[in-house]
Amino acid sequence: MPGRALPSGEPFRSLLQARLGTFRVQTLAAEGRRRAAVAVAVTEAGHGADLPGLPRRESWSEAPALLLTRRAAGLRSHAGQWALPGGRIDEGESPEQAALRELAEEVGLVLDPSAVIGRLDDYATRSGYLITPLVVWAGAARQVLPNAAEVAAIHRIPAEELLRPDAPLLNQVRGAPHPVLRMPVAQGWIAAPTAIFLYQFRELCLLGRPTRAAHFDQPVFAWR
Repeated sequence: MPGRALPSGEPFRSLLQARLGTFRVQTLAAEGRRRAAVAVAVTEAGHGADLPGLPRRESWSEAPALLLTRRAAGLRSHAGQWALPGGRIDEGESPEQAALRELAEEVGLVLDPSAVIGRLDDYATRSGYLITPLVVWAGAARQVLPNAAEVAAIHRIPAEELLRPDAPLLNQVRGAPHPVLRMPVAQGWIAAPTAIFLYQFRELCLLGRPTRAAHFDQPVFAWR
């Protein structure tokens, strides 16, 4: 894990609010795409990460972290892939409402609307979705419970892991006008679109840089 220390608790929430509050979000028109929302849920305490390459450390229980899931193996699309809690925006819902609903449905985390502290840029996927990412403050340790129909596992990834010097991983693939972006985590990596949101969260929220990321592409296996 990188050695850069991040604030925790209320100072970290205040930092996120300040940086997201001055960020000029880029929104996109749906243009026939299906609308979806994801929650970049930040916790200030909780269980540690349980992945090869991220040895358990008691200190992590008090470190800011993000909630990520592994999609269930039985899903028709993107089975087994890393994801942020999220899904389609229902008729009459705002992106904020959809993100909070999906948090409750997928990981059993019920939060008040005031938990939403900002947005990142919209991202148009190759599979026909327009995703709006919401940064959500989940606060202190909470019980999370995966919805077995959608989620195979829930992982609490320390925010400092996003600051690794080898992040992001970029490579060019045939047929893609822009590089494909991945984010290294533990001994593996996370693909776009999830990686896009993690990278912009790192740049804006952790480093204070208003970096755009919506132009980066997805790996070929995520195009469908």
